[in-house]
Order: sequence, then structure tokens, then C-alpha cells
Amino acid sequence: MGKVTEINHPIVKHKLTQLRNKETKTKNFKDIVKELSTILAYEVTRDLPTEEIEIETPLTKTKQPVLKNKNMVVVPILRAGLGMVEGFTDLLPNLKIGHIGIYRDPETKEAIEYFKKLPDNLNESEVIVVDPMLATGGSAIAAIDILKENTSKPIKLVNIVACPEGIEAIQEAHPDVDIVTAVIDEKLDENKYILPGLGDAGDRIFGTN
Repeated sequence: MGKVTEINHPIVKHKLTQLRNKETKTKNFKDIVKELSTILAYEVTRDLPTEEIEIETPLTKTKQPVLKNKNMVVVPILRAGLGMVEGFTDLLPNLKIGHIGIYRDPETKEAIEYFKKLPDNLNESEVIVVDPMLATGGSAIAAIDILKENTSKPIKLVNIVACPEGIEAIQEAHPDVDIVTAVIDEKLDENKYILPGLGDAGDRIFGTN
């Protein structure tokens, strides 16, 4: 079974409270999503392999670690996932970026794919799917299904807010996928929104209703 990592840190909790607050404006909301995404990027890349190279400091020659595999792809689930990309590229500027467009049908709550564009080197890369919210898990499952048709590499999922129902759905559909999230909230409401949550992340990032 894939690992589930919830980041327990006072700064993360502070920034989550700002995101949850309905009075937080679009600009601040977007900035905080980026900041949290960088923190999540540190956590999800914790086990990346390294190798030693020889360099010369101002004082001596030394062998020091560098990333062994520099091929990394981050795949935001459109559109809300776009808000997390800059946080990752700030940390890893050479990331390749794929895009998968999925929306949730308002009646059936099923995930519908409407766009896909993936890098050519996907099967040689570490692959990270990003989406601010893991609610029912439908969109993430659909995105991972698409990616598994194009790569045999391990896939990781990164969210800002998750809930038990969404985590359970991912583990059932894709038990090999690790999940990293800033927080695991209480539950889904009758409309499949996360409680206490932070509302619709896409609307709040892009200032729409």
C-alpha cells in the first residue's frame, strides 16, 4: 500500500488557516497555494536518489551528492492544479510539465477528461500529480489511469487538502501511489465538498464563481 504523509508543521497549519478563511482575497490565496506547494515539493522529493560528484570548494576538493535522476515531471490536474506548479518549479526549475484536464460532472459527480498533453520522456521520469483538493478521488484516479497508460514509473499524488474518503478511493484504485498532503480534513459533505475545507480551490485561485 502506498504511503500517506500528512505534513504536521505550525507554519503549514498557519497558512492553511489563511486559505480556509473566506475573507482571503484571490491574490493572497494564490500566493499561499504557491508557498504550500513548495513545502509539499520538499516533502514529496525527500527520497529522490542521489549520486556523488567531485567538486572543488574554495578550500579543497570534495565529493558531494547531486540528484541522480534529473528527469522529473509534474502534472497538474486542470485547472486548480495549475496553482501549485510554480511552487514546484521554484524548487526544481528544470521540471517538465504535463497537463491533464478533468472536470467533475455536476450531476453524476463522475470525472470527465477534456484535455491531455504529456512530455515525451514520461517513461524516464519521476512523475508527480498535483491538485489542491482530494475529495472523492475521482479526478485523481482518472489522471493516474491516463498516466499509467504512458509510463511504468512510480506516480506520486500531492494535495493541499485531502479527506479520508478520497484517500481510501486512491488506495483502492491505485494502491501503489504515495500521497502527500498538507492536511487530512474531516469528511465530505452531501455535495461531495471537503469539510471544513476551503471551498472550490479553482474558483478561489482564479477569482471565479
